[in-house]
Amino acid sequence: MDTSRLGALSIELLGSEAKDKLAEEYGKVIENITTETVAGKYSNKDLSGDPTSGSVEAKRFANVKGQKYGTARKGGAGQKIKAQNVVVPIDDDVEYIEEVEEKDLKMYGVGGLIEKRTANHGLSASIDNDVKFFQAMADEGTEFSCTETAINKIVSKAITTMRKTKNDFVNGVPLQMIKVAFSEDAYGEIRDWLDTTAKSNIDTSIGEVGRFHGVDVFSTVNMPDGYDFMVFIDGAVAQPKHPVIYNPAQIEFSKAIGFGLFIDMGTKCVTPDLVLCKKTANA
Repeated sequence: MDTSRLGALSIELLGSEAKDKLAEEYGKVIENITTETVAGKYSNKDLSGDPTSGSVEAKRFANVKGQKYGTARKGGAGQKIKAQNVVVPIDDDVEYIEEVEEKDLKMYGVGGLIEKRTANHGLSASIDNDVKFFQAMADEGTEFSCTETAINKIVSKAITTMRKTKNDFVNGVPLQMIKVAFSEDAYGEIRDWLDTTAKSNIDTSIGEVGRFHGVDVFSTVNMPDGYDFMVFIDGAVAQPKHPVIYNPAQIEFSKAIGFGLFIDMGTKCVTPDLVLCKKTANA
């Protein structure tokens, strides 16, 4: 055994070069979680506050009411801005920490090992984030039901219901803001409908349909059991994160090296009125 090689790798792993490499790789991991996952793409980014303080806030502003000209002048003041603050607690502390024995470093070297393991940490974190993203909508969103039985008509009705939403904060929802996430089984149903229905503008051989009735649609394996699909707007769920890199360090009384990532985060549905959850029949 080349013990000098093992010793050099251990020193390198504990040195600044490896720490810089680790920071670089985890930077990529965090960026991928933010831009490539469902939760990262569609979570609410309009947040105020510092995650390290224990919570952040998402704000919803009520629609202004149209009044007869001169009302503000006569009353001496305009209408008060009405806002609803939604507190998102940072109460979910997660870690992705691993250790590797010094002798195992011989196989990959430091760079290869860090790249392989940080990539795996990123994959695990993205799956966890998506699961929590959809679970928040299931827990806090609005249950949707209708009398239709065909999958295409059920989805169409849900989209129409979302578009027609009106309350103090919403006066109809534009199509470009609406997203539909299907479970794999429900997505298979709507694909079967598309495959057996003549659609000159849709290539049914592609992996994802992409759009249905003008809204973005996609499938996910991370939806909670018992749901066919969820219709939601971009920004319906807030998922603030505070990542902290754990630099490589030798574990006491061993030759093993520990390294990884901590993520302090929170997940909350901030627009439950703009989340429609369709449960599976007899779920």
